Amino acid sequence: MKIIIVGGGRMVYFLSRGFLSKGYHVCIVNHDAAECRWLARRVKAAVIHGDGSLPRVLEEAGADDADALLAVTPRDEDNLVICQIADKKFRVPNTLAVVSDPDNERVFQQLGVTNVVSMTRIVAALIEERTGVEEIVNLISLGEGLVNVTELSLDEACPVLGQPLVDVPLPRDALIGCILRGGGVIVPHGNTSLAAGDRVVLISVPQSHGAAVKTLTGEP
Repeated sequence: MKIIIVGGGRMVYFLSRGFLSKGYHVCIVNHDAAECRWLARRVKAAVIHGDGSLPRVLEEAGADDADALLAVTPRDEDNLVICQIADKKFRVPNTLAVVSDPDNERVFQQLGVTNVVSMTRIVAALIEERTGVEEIVNLISLGEGLVNVTELSLDEACPVLGQPLVDVPLPRDALIGCILRGGGVIVPHGNTSLAAGDRVVLISVPQSHGAAVKTLTGEP
């Protein structure tokens, strides 16, 4: 697999090192000459000094036959342009943009970026999960926003406690993927019952998300 990474810093270093360890061919594009020299000394990847938003630079990086392109610069708008050029001009089958503003996720997807990752949203979800600040944590959105994966905490007031899952009236397009209980993980079946203190991972389409949460927690 051939992967182009546009960006710099330690994120690019660790990404490229991980891909190289799997036998992938990696090319890094970075506009900073000093960072290019730093990366070239530390990873066995091709490193190109240039602006990744320019078609000629992506062509030099081998975008014509790349399998994937990752745009991880600090500027959301640059990442959008880079992915659009890779998609429209070079037909790179998989593009991924890292965004700082979570509101840009859907916009980027609508404009043709295959995958969008909001670091702000991920970090916020992890903080909420670790600190228990929220009872409901939206972990990730998949399939260009068509599927939600949400973690819910069930307390003693939840109306579904003790019921086998087969009897829990979840919407048709929602299901419980796993249950976190007492430091362990349960892959549920129809006869699995829910208990107070469980944290459940709910998988649903956006249209059914609210109804599924209400069914499990009793909250409007």
